[in-house]
Amino acid sequence: MATRTRTHTRTRARPAPPRADPMAVTWMERYSARMDKLWGRLPKFAASAVVTAAVFTLGATMRGEWLMVLVHLFRYFKGPSAVASGEDEPFDWSWSQLSLERLHLQNVQYFLLGAVTVSYGMYFGIGGFLHWFWYVRRRAEPHEWKCQPEKWLPPELERHEILVGSLSLAFTSGLTGFLACYISNGGWSTVYYDFGEYGWTWWVLQWPAIFIYQDYATYWLHRIYHTPFLYKHFHKLHHKYKQPTAFSVTAIHPVEIMHIQVTLLLPIFVVPTHFVPFYAIALYTYYHGIIDHSGINFKSFWWQPWQPDAIFHDNHHQYFHVNFGFNIYIWDVLHGTYRRKDRVYNEQSFYGRGVALADASPEELRADLAERRSENPRAYRSNRRDFDLDPRAAATGATKRRHFQSHPRKS
Repeated sequence: MATRTRTHTRTRARPAPPRADPMAVTWMERYSARMDKLWGRLPKFAASAVVTAAVFTLGATMRGEWLMVLVHLFRYFKGPSAVASGEDEPFDWSWSQLSLERLHLQNVQYFLLGAVTVSYGMYFGIGGFLHWFWYVRRRAEPHEWKCQPEKWLPPELERHEILVGSLSLAFTSGLTGFLACYISNGGWSTVYYDFGEYGWTWWVLQWPAIFIYQDYATYWLHRIYHTPFLYKHFHKLHHKYKQPTAFSVTAIHPVEIMHIQVTLLLPIFVVPTHFVPFYAIALYTYYHGIIDHSGINFKSFWWQPWQPDAIFHDNHHQYFHVNFGFNIYIWDVLHGTYRRKDRVYNEQSFYGRGVALADASPEELRADLAERRSENPRAYRSNRRDFDLDPRAAATGATKRRHFQSHPRKS
């Protein structure tokens, strides 16, 4: 991601932040001096490349997608003999005939072990490195890089997001392990390997088709989980983190995160899908999932006009029921859930529409103005807060509200 933050400047001495909770993100802080020394040996031009590679690697491995890519590459290079799956054989669903071989799950324990082990290793290893690079190394200058520079996730919530994220990783990487084993053993799917099997036109068209399907489906899935019942019982868990970090990306209720993963996987069981575009898009999506939850003012590249900057999703965590999209912000624009300057948003204002200034209470206006002032202007393209609201305008809105309450219109 392009960013205007300065990643190579040596920082001033950082005051050690208080850490009351021993389970919070401390393992990288203990080795901060050593990491600083090692980092200082790298050429300056290599810093951005290392961080970008770290984010990409975390996205590619955290949910076990690396294993799926390896399985498909093996089947591609081995040729037709690896693709033949025996799906024409009649399947006997009687209990006496069920076995791992019949279910295409032989040696599943090795796939599960590999997927889960790598997921946890990358989650804590690379996740810890990214935490050190920004939240420890540059803690003294948050206005240079942080979306919400005056606010930090409390230590107890750092522990909470890591515990919840670790639990959800067990489910997502486990599902990927099962699926990788199933595909490896010839299980049925609509994935194909010959580039021209369904024509080059479809090979090209499926790139935008898969991308649009996945993003639009997850927009609505996300929006549905922001309805009162599902939010209270499932999605609210993810919104405990008003200042998200990279660890927040999987800190989602297991039911919800599995729902998301199954939705993303549907194309490989529904339509002819070549493995290259499908997994390239999956890795792009997971990469940006980490970026969007990082709390860092990353900005999209010039060639990504569809991609919102990281502040877009950071606003979602800060204001709750708004900006439901992920990699294409246009869904929010089309459906009226894009954040508006003349609206107040909070955890009680559902459905992405917010509350008009004239309808907001004085307490809601004060809280909203405080939230707006806490945003980092550097996170926006204009280098100013795009949603700054003149306090006089807010006061005018409150005055109008009181006027209409005192003098209701006659019917």
